[in-house]
Amino acid sequence: MVRKTIKVNYLARVEGEGAFKVVVRDGVVERAELSIFEPPRFFEAFLRGRAYSEAPDITARICGICPVAYQMSSIHAIEQALGVQVAGPLRDLRRLLYCGEWIESHTLHVYMLHAPDFLGYDGAIDMARDHADAVRRGLALKKAGNEILTLLGGREIHPINVRVGGFYRVPTRRELQPLAEKMKWARDAALETVRWVAGFDFPDYERDYELVALSHPDEYPFNEGRIISNRGLDITADAYHLHFEESHVERSTALHSRLRERGAYLVGPLARFSLNFSRLSPTAQQAAREAGLGPACANPYRSIIVRAVEVLYACDEALRIIDAYQPPDQPAVQIEPRAGVGCAATEAPRGLLYHRYRLEDDGSIAEARIVPPTSQNQASIEADLASFVGQWLDLPDDQLRHRCEQTVRNYDPCISCSTHFLRLELDRG
Repeated sequence: MVRKTIKVNYLARVEGEGAFKVVVRDGVVERAELSIFEPPRFFEAFLRGRAYSEAPDITARICGICPVAYQMSSIHAIEQALGVQVAGPLRDLRRLLYCGEWIESHTLHVYMLHAPDFLGYDGAIDMARDHADAVRRGLALKKAGNEILTLLGGREIHPINVRVGGFYRVPTRRELQPLAEKMKWARDAALETVRWVAGFDFPDYERDYELVALSHPDEYPFNEGRIISNRGLDITADAYHLHFEESHVERSTALHSRLRERGAYLVGPLARFSLNFSRLSPTAQQAAREAGLGPACANPYRSIIVRAVEVLYACDEALRIIDAYQPPDQPAVQIEPRAGVGCAATEAPRGLLYHRYRLEDDGSIAEARIVPPTSQNQASIEADLASFVGQWLDLPDDQLRHRCEQTVRNYDPCISCSTHFLRLELDRG
């Protein structure tokens, strides 16, 4: 019996700290394990007893890269519990805020974390020695996304201008106009990014994923829509708990999520793109086709192209919103506390993000549940490793280890986000 173990104790170029292990026996992958060993952070417990108005600021701290998704997911769920609906310019500003987050988050991953895998570098600093113009473009593009967050959110990291019902302050048309000029440059840079990454060398591997994402009849999904899949799932966020379940695995401080009916599934750019291609802007659709993508993509290594296409879409959408913007009469709608239960799902850069809250009569939070994208993708990451590694066993150990790390980085996992909860059970005999 020939046994081979591939082990990475600290996974580099991801947000957070994790490791993985792959065990091969006689040329067959016996076991693939992604381990998340960061301490659980218990955000659901922190929220209990807090006023509903505190949720956006608390949930933003779950992630420094995608705080908007956590804020807006909590806000949408709480607004449903309170019977509040936000429309018009306030809704448009929320989409614009999402544009900023997608631009900065996707660009960080494409240029700094993922591109070095394809170009043969240990990291972005090494890559910059030979690709200085590309790295400068990436940094400037990320900065353009951050400027949207600064204007609408009050600051780049953990925005403070977002509230249940709207914003504390909304911008004037004059304040938005400088952003329009930056977004015109950003759109050109995003298009160049799509062309750049399309020239990378991609492994020719695909998997038959169950793809799960939001879908909206009129727009590419950010923060509203039904939860659908390519295998017939079509539900509102209210029904999420009936179809998805989480379980604890011993090797990880993050819960694993699965579809009750079918098991592992995939959330994130590949799922969004494949389920919503027709709702991309014409420029983004054309760029995707020119980059070699069809209306669906099942090759996880090409996710870097899809992310670049989504950055291009976000620039188009930002320009559309800025051009049509008329300031609302009030920065937020009126809120009256009441008891209720609310659920919401939004599309964080890394995929579907689910929040559920139960409120007391005074608006305080009695229960909170948060399911991040990375915890939903953990089973799929392990399945990718098990599926692909067996085909690379003839590679030298260093190259094989690198290919495994690249397989994990396809997902842009936000490991700290996923360590949000752990059910502790003690058996003292």
